[in-house]
Amino acid sequence: MPVHDTARRGFASAAEAYERSRPGYPPEAIAWLADAAGIGPGSTVVDLAAGTGKPTRALVATGARLVAIEPVAPMRDLLAGLVPEATVLDGTAEAIPLPDSSADVVTVAQAFHWFDGPAALAEIHRVLRPGGALALVWNVRDLSHPIQRAVEEILAPHRGSTPSHRSGRWRAALEATSLFTPLSRAELPNVDRLDAAGLAERVASTSFIAGLPAREREAVLERTRSLAGALPERFDFPYTTEIEVLRRAGLRPLTLRPPGERGGT
Repeated sequence: MPVHDTARRGFASAAEAYERSRPGYPPEAIAWLADAAGIGPGSTVVDLAAGTGKPTRALVATGARLVAIEPVAPMRDLLAGLVPEATVLDGTAEAIPLPDSSADVVTVAQAFHWFDGPAALAEIHRVLRPGGALALVWNVRDLSHPIQRAVEEILAPHRGSTPSHRSGRWRAALEATSLFTPLSRAELPNVDRLDAAGLAERVASTSFIAGLPAREREAVLERTRSLAGALPERFDFPYTTEIEVLRRAGLRPLTLRPPGERGGT
C-alpha cells in the first residue's frame, strides 16, 4: 500500500521543521499509556508511522524494546539519529516488515487517519501477540484557544480533502472491525510554548502546506509570521493529548492465497 501522496511529499520536505516545531508527549500521558497498554521492561513495542521519533523516544524510558517503522526516508533518517535505542525500519501500516505475533504493543501517533484502516488493522493484528494492545495517540490542536483558531483560519483554505484526525472518518474502520475491542481512553492537556519562528515552522510542517508551490507556501508563512508579530515573544500553543487503547481480539483474519502458494499436502 503506497503512502498517501500528500503525506509522502509534505513530510519528506518538512521533516526538520516537523521535528523542531511539533510538540512531544507529556510524561503523564506516556505513563498513562504505558500502564493502560502494559508497556514495560521485557515488552516489545512497535511504533508505527513513527515520524521523527517523538513518541518513540518518550517510550524508551519504559524499558521496552522499541521498533520504529517509518516510510518517509527523511523522517526515518532523523529518527534513526535521534533515537539510537530503537530499531528503525522502512515500512507502512499496511505492510509491516515484522513476523507474526512479534509485538506486545503497537503505537500509532498522529497517523492513523492516513492509513487504509481495514488493511492496517488486519496487519497490526497479525504482528501483535494474543492479548496485545493497539494504542492510538494524537496531539489535537485546541481550537478553543484564540491563537489556535487564528492558525486554523490560515490552514483551512488549503486543507481540501487531506485526511485528518478531526474529520473522524478514520473511526469507521475501528467501529466495523472484529479484530480489536476498546479498552480505555484518556485526554490530557499538553501546552506547547512557541515563538514567531516556531509558529511559522509549525504551520510549515503541516503536510498540505509543505506541499504547496513555493510562492503560495511563502504567502501562508508570511501571514503566520504577521500573526505572531502581535503576540508576546513566547506564547502558549495548547493541545489535548488523546490516547485510545484497544485490545487485540483472538480471531485471525482469513487470508486466501492462490493454490500454488498454499502449504500442506
